[in-house]
Amino acid sequence: MDIGVVSRSFPQLTNEEVAALLAGSGFKWTELCFSQTDSNYWRYNGRSDLSDLTDERSREIIETYRKYGVEVASIGVFTNLLETDDAELEENLTYFERHMQIAALNSVPVVATECGFIPGKRGIQAESYEKDFERLLLQVRWLGERAGHYGIKLALEPCVLDVVPSAKRTADFLAQVGSPHVQVLLDPANLIANNSEEEMFRYLAPHLAYFHGKDRKVNDTYGRCVGDGDIDWAKLLNLYHEHTEGVPFILEYVNIQNFCDIRDRVLAFDQSR
Repeated sequence: MDIGVVSRSFPQLTNEEVAALLAGSGFKWTELCFSQTDSNYWRYNGRSDLSDLTDERSREIIETYRKYGVEVASIGVFTNLLETDDAELEENLTYFERHMQIAALNSVPVVATECGFIPGKRGIQAESYEKDFERLLLQVRWLGERAGHYGIKLALEPCVLDVVPSAKRTADFLAQVGSPHVQVLLDPANLIANNSEEEMFRYLAPHLAYFHGKDRKVNDTYGRCVGDGDIDWAKLLNLYHEHTEGVPFILEYVNIQNFCDIRDRVLAFDQSR
């Protein structure tokens, strides 16, 4: 089974160092987040100034990974699509579209994001849920149109902590968006409290762009490394091979000390299925 790692697992390294490390350790894919010491642009649930991330510089970075045989499966954006200040939201969308331009320029097939959240108000808020959901729907419809324009896919990552908190709700959301250019980044850790492994694939297998390899205890707020939570990985990987063989599987929440060990856990679970 081929495995990748998100580039933001190695914030202390340059892109060249990350690419060499992944290639030397036998990893196939990365989710590129422009999070390295020589491309420090990634801001979770926010944005940064991309004015000096030129087309030429983006090409240099992405070709560095390809030079080492590491495929850039996705560019991770992860900005806030639920921003309630219209001017800030417009800036977030402009920031997002710039990542789409970079992806298209460099033949990267996917850009990825979560819903986003207002700090201090993450999760479903009864008094604003319908408005939040409709706001997200409008933004993703617009981004789906832009993704189609650039010839790429947008992958939305659902999470139990957000306004799209389950596999069923994600499938409903995709149907309401109605765009063939919008897919799903499935992080099973984000849904295990609401869905069984089988339910994730039942609802989402036809829509998957790629996976995050991460675990979670069902009562935890945040995730853990594969094998440290409540996901039945032998079952999940069996479903992966049955329904989504070859879709990129990219580790998250690992670091420079343990990423190979966690990869080996995945391979052991895969052998045990």
